[in-house]
Amino acid sequence: MQVFRVRQELVSRPLADISAAVHQQLAALNLSVPSGDVAITVGSRGISSIPEIIRACGDWLKTQGATPFIVPAMGSHNGATAAGQRSMVESLGITEETMQMPIRSSMEVVQIGEVRTGPVFMDRHCFEAAGVLVVNRVKLHTCFAGPVQSGLTKMMVVGMGKIRSARTFHSAGPVAMQNMLLEMGQFVLDSGRILAGLAILEDGFDQTAELHGIRPSDILRREAELLVHHRSYFPRLPVEQLNVLIVRTIGKTYSGTGMDTNVIGRRGMRDFEDLTSPRVRIIGALELSESSQGNALGVGNADFITRRLRQAIDEQKTLINTLTTGDMDRAKIPATLADDETLVQTISERYGEHRWMFIPNTLHLDTLFVSADLVPELMQHPQCHVDPQAISVPFRDGELDLPF
Repeated sequence: MQVFRVRQELVSRPLADISAAVHQQLAALNLSVPSGDVAITVGSRGISSIPEIIRACGDWLKTQGATPFIVPAMGSHNGATAAGQRSMVESLGITEETMQMPIRSSMEVVQIGEVRTGPVFMDRHCFEAAGVLVVNRVKLHTCFAGPVQSGLTKMMVVGMGKIRSARTFHSAGPVAMQNMLLEMGQFVLDSGRILAGLAILEDGFDQTAELHGIRPSDILRREAELLVHHRSYFPRLPVEQLNVLIVRTIGKTYSGTGMDTNVIGRRGMRDFEDLTSPRVRIIGALELSESSQGNALGVGNADFITRRLRQAIDEQKTLINTLTTGDMDRAKIPATLADDETLVQTISERYGEHRWMFIPNTLHLDTLFVSADLVPELMQHPQCHVDPQAISVPFRDGELDLPF
């Protein structure tokens, strides 16, 4: 198969000095910082510059007389164990040595309220601290739409609430999730434990573009505003319809569902209206990111996978995360083929070679490869530049070797 390299002009606005921006944003809040222990939340996502951001948060809190510590806050991820969640944050480069702060990982929680689908919990370390600095990236969610989606509020509800609040939240179902998130988030805010929020916005190249310090009373309002702003950064596929999409790498590093549903156009949730754009007929996924540590939730959104992806799946971790969300279709194992080359050849023989696209993952979409029939369309796209030189899809020992 012959393909052409395409460069997308995504929004690029990297912050020049992230640590300085963290200090500036937190100082501008004029907080009354307690002198005791203050928790800083860290999730499981591959947020750009997250070690630098977390280190700067801790350094700033120390200047205010507090004693900061890190809490892994990721619901049911990585087996829903204290050791697993500590391992996850350490895999992001956040260790006690690099951060100069202790990590306190536990699945123990304290009940702080109750909604119609169940109780609302908070991580015990956060509950017993003098305050909590909530840190997270604001972005579109993969399950539901609404004024507040993935960000500070979800970190407070699902991340800090561990697997038990995650179950309460997901039990609401995708239609009611947007309201449940706000309702449960208000319980967390009313607990008086939240010192402040630090919202992260990333540009089209997955770089930290903006940091926003937010007082607790303003989190729900400001997060809704930042989500609207985030849409101007969010990278998408440059076409509305594809016959075949090949995703080299999936995993929690790139999205909670392995492949961002807003990019591929599939939510993978039974009895719930799917996304209407883009429309992709066949999806092939080739490998699971090592940093996902075996959690392959979302693999069911692919139609074909490789043997090495399947062998990388930790079934227990994936099951726990999927049971928590309740969307079991997302964990179904697709048709499995020997390697990348066999997968591409099989799909090509069965579905033809028209309207193909190859991407590295659903987070980094600046470089793509497309089949020849898409070239005229993309040459008219204002944000796309097509390399006129075609290449044959390369493989090395059966693995895709495109120069993304």
